[in-house]
Amino acid sequence: MRIPRPLAGVAALSLVLLAAGCGDRATVETPAAGLPEDYVASVQAWRDRHEEDYRREYVTIAGLHLLEPGAYTIGSSPGNRLVISPRVPPVTGRVTVDDDGRVRYEPLPGVSVLFEDAPVEGPVILKEPDGSPGGELVIGNVRVVVHESGERLWLRVRDPEAELATGFQGFSWSPIDPAYRVAGRFVPDPEPRTFQVVNTFNDLTTYTSQGVVEFELHGQTLRLRPFTTRPGRFYFVFRDASSGGETYATGRFLYSDLLEDGTTVLDFNQAYNPPCAFNPYTTCPIPLKENVLPVKILAGERDYAG
Repeated sequence: MRIPRPLAGVAALSLVLLAAGCGDRATVETPAAGLPEDYVASVQAWRDRHEEDYRREYVTIAGLHLLEPGAYTIGSSPGNRLVISPRVPPVTGRVTVDDDGRVRYEPLPGVSVLFEDAPVEGPVILKEPDGSPGGELVIGNVRVVVHESGERLWLRVRDPEAELATGFQGFSWSPIDPAYRVAGRFVPDPEPRTFQVVNTFNDLTTYTSQGVVEFELHGQTLRLRPFTTRPGRFYFVFRDASSGGETYATGRFLYSDLLEDGTTVLDFNQAYNPPCAFNPYTTCPIPLKENVLPVKILAGERDYAG
């Protein structure tokens, strides 16, 4: 099953994804303390690592196939229920999805398939009920793994020779500007809250948030609600007035750390696009309504050139 390109520019939805931009210089003070002498070099090093990670994890994704209870033959032949890549044998085996969510793979005799670096000689479990997806199946250069999106299961295919990978046009960034490195004050909620966040495939994922971060930019007091991915670690999914113009329409991501004094540093030079900016087979959260900012943040990653 080939899925359509994900939603873009769905600002009206009140659920989470990140956004940041590139360009004009902000008129705010940067944090007076803690700015490294080699600040520009450190941001560039972060961008280089990010690009390397994204090329490895997302650029080669070449397919996403919905898995419902039942049996699926997989391979390159059009007669398969799941046609995964022209660079695998006509039929490589069968994937079975049980009603309880268990996913297993059984190879066709004589087909060379690896799972967790070992040859597959019989059925292997790709996902246990109520468990996280397991390792990848490797068929030549093609990799296959179970992917969860909300309550649904998908089969994700990575193929470094597919058109999306070979035609990838790279990353585009705004010039590094320390004025977009701003101090924020964490304003905690009385109790942690949970949010059902919709993604670009209309699936819901539960995130936890413990408050908002208040900061000054472009002469305005602004707020963003981060999700807490681990104690003291903030994950922002946001849009701004540059989204759909200079920056990716759906939004961007940003991370920061909560400091002991209750502040955090938001460095929008490190705001980056979700993978759905360049790959339609990825699932990305959409920003909460309160994370749609009325100003342009012209820093960080620009819209994908492709």
